[in-house]
Amino acid sequence: MRTNEDKDAGQAAAARRTQSAFAAVDWGTSSFRGWLMSAGGEVLAESRGSEGMLHCSGTGFAPVLRDHLARLGAPEEIPVLICGMAGARQGWIEAPYLKTPTRLDALHEGAIRVDAAADIRILPGLAQARADRPDVMRGEETQLLGVTEADFTGLVCIPGTHSKWIRIEAGAVTEFSTYMTGELFSVISQHSILVHAIETGEPQSADGRPFRDGVAMAQTAPSGLTASLFRLRAAQLLGFEQRSDGAARLSGLLIGAEIADAVQRHGARQALRLIGAGGLGGLYEVALREAGFDVSVVDAEGASRRGLAKAAISIWESKGLT
Repeated sequence: MRTNEDKDAGQAAAARRTQSAFAAVDWGTSSFRGWLMSAGGEVLAESRGSEGMLHCSGTGFAPVLRDHLARLGAPEEIPVLICGMAGARQGWIEAPYLKTPTRLDALHEGAIRVDAAADIRILPGLAQARADRPDVMRGEETQLLGVTEADFTGLVCIPGTHSKWIRIEAGAVTEFSTYMTGELFSVISQHSILVHAIETGEPQSADGRPFRDGVAMAQTAPSGLTASLFRLRAAQLLGFEQRSDGAARLSGLLIGAEIADAVQRHGARQALRLIGAGGLGGLYEVALREAGFDVSVVDAEGASRRGLAKAAISIWESKGLT
């Protein structure tokens, strides 16, 4: 016998199916985030898991998507728009890069349709096809679409394993740079002599002296980064610092070196949109403000979701989606 709670849940699920217009998916290397959305981009339901590209390379992408669409309560044959690593060469199907300069509001024109009965499409990444500064991004372009207006001009920073700095002119990505800051932190703290100087898992405070000193040192002498890294260990051996300070100082040195290079390329004391979240976003915000940037912080997941919604509406509006 059905309870009132069961009836209410069934009615809510039926309402979501009626209101839903498309599903949006941010498919990363190690994660899946999906949303059921209305024609206006309102989130009706969400589903997330650890079935990223690496997982799907063995099990396949289609079964994972079907499972999450079922969890979302999505109707059959609902259109699906995907961004991220599902479109990589090692992903579900390669969505070729669009070359800069590229207008963000034209990303949807490069979406590749998956060979399936349903209308499932994957957004392209962006490529900077320059011999002197080759670079690529996949997934971040959708975040950029989610946080910029059609006529936006300015600078955007996206911290992460591979941090991105993007110059946008009148709504078009004109150039960008990738920094392996997050990956370097992981490699150095786990696979170098500094493994003895870093307490992995130790909370890193942006307000503490070790982080701020590391940022300042790297910005003052960015070419001396490798020497500064070794001095981090030496300072502990000689009793000037504690091991508990190591992670924060290492973060400060690496983030500071990244910002120093970006300032050289783009200049400081300008408005910047920071697409970040959690502790890492906080570290970047403090370091960027100290470097002279006027920072506006935007949530990273919200940026992806809004970018997917914008692109989906552009793709399917001719079919009466909006």
